[in-house]
Amino acid sequence: MEKKYGVYICKGCGIGEALNIDKVIEGAASNTRYAKDQMKTHDILCSPDGIQMIKNDMQAEGVNTVNIVACSQRTKYEEFDFPGCITVRTNIRELVAWSQPPQTEATDALAADYVGMGIIKMQKGDLPEPGILENLNKTVMVVGGGMSGLTAALEAAKAGYDVALIEKEAQLGGWGAKLHKAMPGSYPYEKIEEPPVFALIKEVEKNPKIKVYTSTTIEKTDGQPGLYDATLKTANGEETIKAGAIVLAAGWKPYDATKLTHLGYGLPNVVTSIEFEEMAKKGRIKRPSDGKEVKKAAFIQCAGSRDPEHLPYCSHFCCGTSLKQAKYVREANPDALAMIFYKDIRTPGQTELFYKNMQNDAGIMLTKAEVTGITEAGGGNLSVEAANTLLGESVKVDADLVVLAVGVVPATAEPQTYLENLTKAAGKGDAEKARYIEETPKPQFILNLGYRQGPEIPPLEGGFGFADSNFLCFQYETRRTGIYAAGCVRQPMNMAEAAVDAAGAALKAVQAIEHVAKGIAVHPRAWDITYPDPMLTRCTSCKRCTEECPFGAIDEDAKGTPFYKINRCRRCGTCMGACPERIVSFKDYHVDMIGSMIKSIDVPEEGLRVICLACENDAYPALDTIGIRRQQKLNPAVRVIPVRCLGSTNLVWVADAFSRGIDGLLLLGCKFGEDYQCHFVKGSELASYRFSKVQETLDRLQLEAERCQMLQVGIDDYTKLPDMIEQFVKKIEDELGPNPFKGF
Repeated sequence: MEKKYGVYICKGCGIGEALNIDKVIEGAASNTRYAKDQMKTHDILCSPDGIQMIKNDMQAEGVNTVNIVACSQRTKYEEFDFPGCITVRTNIRELVAWSQPPQTEATDALAADYVGMGIIKMQKGDLPEPGILENLNKTVMVVGGGMSGLTAALEAAKAGYDVALIEKEAQLGGWGAKLHKAMPGSYPYEKIEEPPVFALIKEVEKNPKIKVYTSTTIEKTDGQPGLYDATLKTANGEETIKAGAIVLAAGWKPYDATKLTHLGYGLPNVVTSIEFEEMAKKGRIKRPSDGKEVKKAAFIQCAGSRDPEHLPYCSHFCCGTSLKQAKYVREANPDALAMIFYKDIRTPGQTELFYKNMQNDAGIMLTKAEVTGITEAGGGNLSVEAANTLLGESVKVDADLVVLAVGVVPATAEPQTYLENLTKAAGKGDAEKARYIEETPKPQFILNLGYRQGPEIPPLEGGFGFADSNFLCFQYETRRTGIYAAGCVRQPMNMAEAAVDAAGAALKAVQAIEHVAKGIAVHPRAWDITYPDPMLTRCTSCKRCTEECPFGAIDEDAKGTPFYKINRCRRCGTCMGACPERIVSFKDYHVDMIGSMIKSIDVPEEGLRVICLACENDAYPALDTIGIRRQQKLNPAVRVIPVRCLGSTNLVWVADAFSRGIDGLLLLGCKFGEDYQCHFVKGSELASYRFSKVQETLDRLQLEAERCQMLQVGIDDYTKLPDMIEQFVKKIEDELGPNPFKGF
């Protein structure tokens, strides 16, 4: 479109008192050659009068591209929403007026640079239009028919969406349907109840919006959100269904008790909590060896959990299960004794009330102890030896039956372990890979995704097969857009928690369906209608974008040329940062735009200039908070440029900065690694890797590598951040000195 510009500078919220607005306008005009008379000021720009001034210019003068120079873009977005107009937000309130000393030349120069960069952004940007694909489907496919899957299916159906519920077993219900009784679900949390899963099964089976597939597995899942094609293997053959989003609620399985021989598993009267539940459901709480009634049962907690040799994590509901099963013993025989040996009793939420009620039962003994051995004691009895008890003494007690509270393993664990080991074998050569495939039974994959990165959702790093859902930011999200994890594939949880979890995942699936129908990105840029638009005529098929995309949004054709499955894209811009040819761009965010903003910064002969590229998700809000608190000052030499993600940082910006005479480049990104906080999973980690290579280049150019530094910043680091920035600037000032290219 033909642009008609308008720059509007607010003087409210202390901006007018902190700045010499005339000097700011003069400096911005000088840096960008933008006409001063096209910059207008207002005392309170977000007021009805200020908004009307902008709208009047739009109507009378045809202004359709505006630069709002005022507060952070993270505020007042409803007030400054002008449909059909390119709107740029330039922050001189939090980043200048509220975080700099008032009425100084340095403060005015800082504001002028921000206004200038906003003008460049306004000039270089285009009006985004949503990319909406055709023939989109709004069915929610739920994989797993246990507590999580049933709840997800019902919640999606209640929201008005068709549901395809896939269950590999012949019956719905999962482990919940195999229970004798369930934990108490209402006050006073004393009585164990009928498993709630049966009521859900009835609801699902009579709901006309839910189509149930039992004895069914998924042969292949192709496509993208709104356009999934799932090939199902049913009892009657193959069937292909279409879906808009997927809830993965495949559940869990018990830890392999054959690995717990040190706890006596393999002895006739040592059973798992799963096996004991089956005994109770059949009405036979009798020991397996001779059918005698159990009068003294020992329950061993954390059997395979919280153990570095087995499962290092807590399996969450085992303590509650053992308390419930101890009640089975007591209800079957009021004279029986149930002994629970625990590392710690963990009964979160209202389950604590059930625990307290069980403590009042004289026939239940609870003791903190480390079980060191279980041996046969003759006559079918067992001896349980334990150390580190509450009294500090070792104990030895006899029992008719020992029950091991085995841990929880996600259903996704076996496929993921197989794939990880296959990758390791492939790294050793074709022969090793072939041997692994031949000698290792292939597990039953769950989704069988048609992704170049692999057939299943990526696991959490060090997470033992649990789905990689961003716990801090988007609980149900996986790294496969439109696929949401719920229940024990995400983390160990009890049935009540699984139901809540499934409801959240179902609503996220619905949100994804509606967003792609409007051409809008899903989390975290849930307002963004832009999408990557590569100039493929210049593509060299280097595969950098396809390999680095955290969400598998880019595939390759037969010739190796990348193409986007746009509904998978989260709009992080990692592909833009990865591309050495700089051919990937968004309408309002591209390599030339940021490079030109960098080049517009005024670099004086005296004094330092440092550019800070700040992640918009954590680092930039932290910078905002510094201004809002007004307790610390930011170094006036630093110019902050927000980026969607550090993964979008293109290395050419380094050359743009240092060739312009900029003295230092600071990258502020999310924390990465096993406990990553990056909203886009790998963005800050990729930026760190890329800039390790940049530092080698700077060394060859005889520019110190220390001029370019990356810091990991959390959103709550606002008290530390000013000092972190100050130390970087101080190092340049005291040790490195000005950029030797300054003035060239």
